[in-house]
Amino acid sequence: MNLLTELVAFVVAIGVLVVVHEYGHYSVARLCGVKVLRFSIGFGRPLLQWVSKKSGTEWTISALPLGGYVKMLDEREFADRPNSISPDDLPHAFNRQSVGKRIAIVAAGPIANFILAIVLLAVVYASGVSEPAAVVAAPPAQSVAAQAGFQGGETVLAVSAANGNGMEQVRSWADLRWKLLSAAFDHRHVVVAARDAHAGSASSDYSLDLSHLESKDLDDDFMSRIGFEPGGGTLRIAGVEPGSAAQQAGLQKGDRLSAIDGHPVDSASSFITYVKAHAGKPVQLQILRGGPVPDVNKDARKDANKDGSLADDQSEAQNNAANTATATTPQSLTIAVTPAIQRDEETGQQVGRIGAALSAQGPSVEVRYGLLESARLGANRTWDIGVYSLRMFGRMLTGEASLKNLSGPVTIADYAGKSARLGPSAFLSFLALVSISLGVLNLLPIPVLDGGHLLYYAVEAVTGKTVSDRWQMVLQRAGLACIVALSAIALFNDLARLIHF
Repeated sequence: MNLLTELVAFVVAIGVLVVVHEYGHYSVARLCGVKVLRFSIGFGRPLLQWVSKKSGTEWTISALPLGGYVKMLDEREFADRPNSISPDDLPHAFNRQSVGKRIAIVAAGPIANFILAIVLLAVVYASGVSEPAAVVAAPPAQSVAAQAGFQGGETVLAVSAANGNGMEQVRSWADLRWKLLSAAFDHRHVVVAARDAHAGSASSDYSLDLSHLESKDLDDDFMSRIGFEPGGGTLRIAGVEPGSAAQQAGLQKGDRLSAIDGHPVDSASSFITYVKAHAGKPVQLQILRGGPVPDVNKDARKDANKDGSLADDQSEAQNNAANTATATTPQSLTIAVTPAIQRDEETGQQVGRIGAALSAQGPSVEVRYGLLESARLGANRTWDIGVYSLRMFGRMLTGEASLKNLSGPVTIADYAGKSARLGPSAFLSFLALVSISLGVLNLLPIPVLDGGHLLYYAVEAVTGKTVSDRWQMVLQRAGLACIVALSAIALFNDLARLIHF
């Protein structure tokens, strides 16, 4: 079922993005009086096609849904058949339009993708979305967060603005991550205003030094690298594997973890990291047993079960009857458990594992904005992501950032499926992100892409002369080689993530 969800979500995402991009070209071409011969979604053999009686455009849906194109009337394609174009159609040929109109037509595709992203993000902001609250878990020692003074349990309220003027409000964990990522990319010091859980309404300022981080550190694990994990929640045992170290130690489903070796824990990742680092070494778990136990989200447990992070259904069934807490007052216990030594499939190193599934239930906030504010935020976030993408691509070219940041269709399909399962808001946010990426990619000055054509027209606008056919042919081949190389790297990264090599 997950594979089907990913496939359907991927096809829908690519279909929407391609239609919007190509319709941008089409609509501006029609406004400029250019005759459009074909509007195709996909490549290869046509599956469906029809001709508009009004415009004469042939609309096509083709077999390979990984792109599309708009074919406009162009005399250069009929160089060997100069009389095959009707004299009435000659003024409507693309090549006869002014350089300004040609620039507008080519730029319309990426611009349409940016407009789509703004609209989608504005819809998400206006409709409201439930996100993890910006509550910080206890950071690892010597991490950037720990050096700044964070101890765990603080709620982040604001971060100093990029322009140095005042503070910008932080509404959720995702908002905090984006603001810190932007600051790290600029190698800036930032001031974070946060309220301690025991300090009432008073807040304190924490100075974060993000200037020393390298570009390779700015990946999906960026927040963990600087010591930030979502906190403030309840960490529970969701299942215990038969014969595991957790079962032998006496851990039970529903137990609430409060500390490990005296260190408070309120995030699954920090707990797992600690256990992995203590392979074969006994650790002391402080737990609460009994009392009201809210149900664990079944859908989330099923998803996690497929990647091995939860015990299987049979194991759950074996634990259900014996592990039901009936006491009304929680019982505080200390349990010693020795993590078993296992080989990590991704790193090949020996790590610790206790064989217990975790369920983290953290605080969340409802993030919602007014219509005008949503539109403004959508435009700002689209601009920020676009600029960040360009800068990251530039750093990959100079070797400052890893090429592993490139993703291909397999990763996109995976994230499409995951976001679709999370709900409409997550899927729309994913669509907006990919739409921005598609717009930025097409604006790169690489021949065969829109940006390459815009480069030709910019040269023509400055010099008054078109780029010669010979040079266009040479640059076209070079551009095609670049695209093939980028596609190969992205596919390799996809396979590396899929089979962990």
